[in-house]
Amino acid sequence: MSTEEHSPQEPEQQIPENEQAAAEQQEGAQAEASPEQDMEQILTDLAAARDQVLRTQAEMQNLRRRLERDVENAHKYALEKFVGELLPVVDNLERSIQAIDHSNDDFKAVGEGIELTLKSFHDVLDRFKVTAVNPKGELFDPELHQAMSLLELKEVQPNTVVDVFQKGYTLNGRLVRPAMVVVAKPAANEDGKG
Repeated sequence: MSTEEHSPQEPEQQIPENEQAAAEQQEGAQAEASPEQDMEQILTDLAAARDQVLRTQAEMQNLRRRLERDVENAHKYALEKFVGELLPVVDNLERSIQAIDHSNDDFKAVGEGIELTLKSFHDVLDRFKVTAVNPKGELFDPELHQAMSLLELKEVQPNTVVDVFQKGYTLNGRLVRPAMVVVAKPAANEDGKG
């Protein structure tokens, strides 16, 4: 029995051995035939890998810088909407001071109270780097000013702000609200042309 069992298995074992030997011979022939090609392929792959690593490092560095800048801007300008909502309160306090009759003793104490409140508001705004833009007498700057009207004046240089309806404000140098202004325009010539 033992001879019968071994006889069918022997041909099966010989077939894989023959296939394995043929595959080894083929790999050996390829390896011997093209070592220069393999070296060139390895060098090409290495150069591509180095390039990819450098690109990835540059991307990570750019991403890190962008995130740092975004975080910095978030800290600097987080109060922008809040400041925008507080500015009408400051405007109303300034208007109320202008409307009070300071010669009347009955309103004198109220006026002083409003002035102190306004001063407190300005101090808080200064602490958080909110700066007023009051450009009266300056040249018109469309980045900071909004022209509400033009006024023809001979004695004033054209494009000069001659009146301010409402002050503008900046937060850390970024415009929160433009100043609403009246701008001088060139005087018309005597023949009616400007």
